[in-house]
Amino acid sequence: MVTEKELRDEHVLSLILRFSGPAIAGMLMMSIYNIVDRIFIGHYVGPLGIAGLAVAFPVMMIKGAIGSLVGWGGASLISIRLGEGNKDEAEKILGNAIILIFVLAALASLLTFIFLEPLMRLFGASDRVLPYTIDYMRIVLVGNLFHLMGVNSLIRAEGSPRTAMITSFIGAGLNIVLDAVFVICWQMGVTGAALATAISQFASSCWVMSYYLRGKSLLKLKWQNLRISLHRSLTICSVGMPFFLRTIVHSLVVILLNNKLRLHGGDLAVSAMGIINSVDSLVMLPLMGLSNGAQPVIGFNFGAVQTKRVKQTLFYAVALATGMAVAVFLLILFFPSVFLRLFTKDAQLITLGSRGLQLFLLMIPVLGFQIIGSNYFQATGRPGQAIILNLARQAIFLVPALLIMPHFLDLDGVWLSQPAADVLAVLLTAVFIWREIRSLNQKEKAGTSLA
Repeated sequence: MVTEKELRDEHVLSLILRFSGPAIAGMLMMSIYNIVDRIFIGHYVGPLGIAGLAVAFPVMMIKGAIGSLVGWGGASLISIRLGEGNKDEAEKILGNAIILIFVLAALASLLTFIFLEPLMRLFGASDRVLPYTIDYMRIVLVGNLFHLMGVNSLIRAEGSPRTAMITSFIGAGLNIVLDAVFVICWQMGVTGAALATAISQFASSCWVMSYYLRGKSLLKLKWQNLRISLHRSLTICSVGMPFFLRTIVHSLVVILLNNKLRLHGGDLAVSAMGIINSVDSLVMLPLMGLSNGAQPVIGFNFGAVQTKRVKQTLFYAVALATGMAVAVFLLILFFPSVFLRLFTKDAQLITLGSRGLQLFLLMIPVLGFQIIGSNYFQATGRPGQAIILNLARQAIFLVPALLIMPHFLDLDGVWLSQPAADVLAVLLTAVFIWREIRSLNQKEKAGTSLA
């Protein structure tokens, strides 16, 4: 447990590592699960199975978006309130957020289940791929009722990053074990993979609730706080909206991407994208873990008006994120086929996917700055700027690139649309961060509040 005194006084690099270490480990575990899941499907079902999961990916992202909406919004507010010394309000935010996650997850599952087949066709499923997608999603949607990963951000915000990490390890670790049993031993195909996901989500939810009910938490889960307050819900959702919109827009972009891939490369290109998404998670999820780890430090010190510590946290987080991104980029640059062979023995898919992997993730080295920079505004409770920067990479720049570039470069144009959008998003983020640093410097000299 990280105390309020440590958040105020300990060296910010040490705090980032203490918070982000468990967060990165948890995210890496989730990333490994995504990879292992597709490895099992690729080797024991085939390329069409991978394509089925790729088509279902936007729905999984929407599920994560709901967790981000409430989890990140609540976590940012909790960190700021703790920095202000208002523990009572932080506990009210916690209770409201947990109930809100349950309600929104149930509504999302119900609506998706009702319109499942037309949605999957819209998302890019061909007649050959559709049965795999339907079999997978019917079970996953039931498990979505127990998807409480958004609560991890709330646990981390109160100073318990190890507990949040254990939650991720329980879900992902159990998922991998059950995948092996259901897909390999019992040969249940995509249905087995979906069942493994649903069971592991239920186990994670039980662990999360036990953490609060056993009284181990700093913030207590009180019955009087377990009711939805319209004012708090709107505040939580407004602060969490940047993450929600970014993920929702990303899911819509994936739908557009899948359809473009099917048009220019067929079902095999969609299968390749399923593998590329798994490799991409090796970078993006740990970067998100680092960002999640920096969030309580930034939010607390922003609320406590510690201007210098806010700037130091931003600097160290960007440096660490860039180093992580560059390391993975070098592996992808020099050994692309190694990643593809993990998922399939199909020579055509390996050749197609290797080129797609190198082109699609060409600008990974700059993503650390873009993610930390955009999430900085989220951590300091300013959703307006955060929304613009979170949407820049996946909507403002990527959608036009996807609509234009394939007309000139065919399938390569689809792959290259992402790095083109990355460059523009980084430039925009740099402008926002430069202006923010100037503002912080001026306020530091004047001795005024950050709020």
